Amino acid sequence: MPKLAGRTAFVTGAAGGLGLAIARRFAEEGAIVALVDLDAERLKTAVASLPLGKGVALACDVTDRTALKSALDAFCAQYGALNILVNNAVRFYYAPLVDMPEAEIDRMLSVGIKGTLWSLQAATPYLIESRGCVINLSSVAVSFSIRNAAVYTSIKGAIDALTRQQAVELGAHGVRVNAIAPGPVDTPGASSVIDAQGWETRRARTPLKRLASAEEVAAAALFLVSGEAASITGVTLKIDAGITVVGP
Repeated sequence: MPKLAGRTAFVTGAAGGLGLAIARRFAEEGAIVALVDLDAERLKTAVASLPLGKGVALACDVTDRTALKSALDAFCAQYGALNILVNNAVRFYYAPLVDMPEAEIDRMLSVGIKGTLWSLQAATPYLIESRGCVINLSSVAVSFSIRNAAVYTSIKGAIDALTRQQAVELGAHGVRVNAIAPGPVDTPGASSVIDAQGWETRRARTPLKRLASAEEVAAAALFLVSGEAASITGVTLKIDAGITVVGP
């Protein structure tokens, strides 16, 4: 029997990359998955890549608190419950902190932190009812210094802290809250700022001499929302081929 049969999931930033890989794996395991993203056209393609009838496209800006709550409420009204929330939406912009434009900082904070807070606010009543699970996307960037990533690293550090805090706050209601910290993963978003030499440098630096794939990150997400992880909450699980053991 599929591990997530009869369950529902709400995944932000799901039009591509890690969000889509996670949504697809959940759908393959029987879940009905809401794919949430700002890009409506990419969402159509993303939903079409899932098993038939398992994906629901919700074009929505996670920084819009009202719109996000409306989208989540409508999904739950249609399918009767919410079992899983995945906060994956992120915005990338790398530059020395002294050169970071205010508009980019504001947008990164709005997507990465406010978007996560808004989805948690909207989802919590449903997750308490279903005794569900939350997965937040962190990063190995929290573990060591990365050039030109002060804002991104700060956001992911906040996600780690929020994960621990919410694990305690929601644990009394039977809701588990964990985070995943991927290492370098060759996704379209990451490849927009990392060239071929950069990928090879990262691969060579890992103890395993390989990089994690989006599918491996999705497999870790599946484990954390499954019954096999029933006693795991408040942790940030690194999926990084050991790169944080070696250091920068």
